[in-house]
Amino acid sequence: MNTILTKPKDISILTENGIFAPSRVMLDLKHLKKVYPTPKGDYVVLEDLNLQIMKEEFVTIIGHSGCGKTTMLSMIAGLNEISGGSISVLGKRIKGPGPDRGVIFQAPSLMPWMTSLQNVMLGVNQVFPHAKKAQRIDIAKYYLQKVGLEDAYNKKASELSQGMQQRVGIARAFAIKPKVLLLDEPFGMLDSLTRGELQDILIEIWNKEKITAVMITHDVDEAIFLADRVVMMTSGPKAKIGDVLDIDFERPRTRKTVLEHDDYYTYRKHLIDFLEH
Repeated sequence: MNTILTKPKDISILTENGIFAPSRVMLDLKHLKKVYPTPKGDYVVLEDLNLQIMKEEFVTIIGHSGCGKTTMLSMIAGLNEISGGSISVLGKRIKGPGPDRGVIFQAPSLMPWMTSLQNVMLGVNQVFPHAKKAQRIDIAKYYLQKVGLEDAYNKKASELSQGMQQRVGIARAFAIKPKVLLLDEPFGMLDSLTRGELQDILIEIWNKEKITAVMITHDVDEAIFLADRVVMMTSGPKAKIGDVLDIDFERPRTRKTVLEHDDYYTYRKHLIDFLEH
């Protein structure tokens, strides 16, 4: 399949050979490789994977189960060792987890005995240790309010529904002010109504914060609705970037305008054709 070339809004950010200018690149994956040793020899999950993601860009990543999407995301997060190649944030190689990368997992991994506020404060206290306590509380409350949990500051995580727990996870990730937001199928375990609500909440906060975001999803419609670009990964082993699709919808966008756009079903067909090959 031919790659659909990226057509950035500002062509001046490209160098002569079509690569993004370094000053605009937030996340740079170069010749990335991941190998797991097995009794039968090395299993190569990812090989020679190259991807550049710009500042303030929202990229969704799709591909078949087992193609290494989550492995790649966990490597970016610094939670999984890199076997070869490099990952850089603003030109600086990562060497492990760091507050410059916030992660929202499929399961929000909250401390069940702590309140919503305390769970968000865990990250805020770590990232802003020199701020006054009142300022740190204000930051945590601001993002909990943004996800619609202003009435649940003092509710324990164990008392919250799965959807509300994920709202706390979203608030916690944004509250640490990361340079890159990593999302590993954050709505995959939710019913379709809750999923739609949280997509809207996520994109509303993102429109304001404009944090570079990379999100894994199995949902083609979700990938199109949220993204500036959809990155398609080839099936593993030795997975790499197979195709990149520009989503040229204006922002801020609504579900209605996306569904009514002339290009929506063209984009959708392109993604489904890729996944079916």
